[in-house]
Amino acid sequence: MTVQIHSLAVTNAELDDKAVLLADGLGLPVAPLDIQSAQLVLSPSRLELRVPEIGGPIFIDFTAGKYQHRRQFGGGRGQPLAKAVGLKKGATPYIIDATAGFGRDAFVLASLGCRVTLIEQNPVMAALLADALQRAMDDKAVTEIISRMQLHQGNAIDYLAGLSDTDRPDVVYLDPMYPSRDKSALVKKEMQLLHQLVGPDSNSSELLTVSRDVALKRVAVKRPKGAEFFANQQPHVSIESKNTRYDIYTR
Repeated sequence: MTVQIHSLAVTNAELDDKAVLLADGLGLPVAPLDIQSAQLVLSPSRLELRVPEIGGPIFIDFTAGKYQHRRQFGGGRGQPLAKAVGLKKGATPYIIDATAGFGRDAFVLASLGCRVTLIEQNPVMAALLADALQRAMDDKAVTEIISRMQLHQGNAIDYLAGLSDTDRPDVVYLDPMYPSRDKSALVKKEMQLLHQLVGPDSNSSELLTVSRDVALKRVAVKRPKGAEFFANQQPHVSIESKNTRYDIYTR
């Protein structure tokens, strides 16, 4: 089942012009707040998504919560994610995160010095990411990190296939949809929403193939520990953490 966003609501009349531009770009009408409907809601503090069936607003904030914790206590270049993309002394790869989602891993990689292009196909998720990136630029603690992150809304396969030789990344990073094993209510809610927005994965083989074609050094695929290989393609090597496995496909 996929969730349908019916409209965009605004909480402050001073934001009406911004709301109209955003709604037009998403193909949504601007409407009054409606607690019975799935809506994007624009307020002076942020853009958020409200889905009655899920409960509570969904938004992205690169300056607080899990993002702040992972920036401060994530383990630096010694953490499995960093090893998976080939981060080491003297090597800071350019990375394309082709399945951006909530942008958590992209933010961690940018905090470790990498330049990261985030690709998000779903326009609503991309709007939430764009809003979060814009707001985070005003926070001096993360401004430098955010400056290394660039967002592209569109189909990842088309984007990767259209890259010129000079624009090819060192690494393509993939975190394809998979049922979350995290038991926290927040993560379960966020993943439920992401599943409903994005829908089932139907092009895994093509995505991995084009990623391997364009990456100059490697493709890193994040999987739950014990899960089958993405697109049934065996990696060259895997790096495991407590609940996660990173499958690495080298050139």
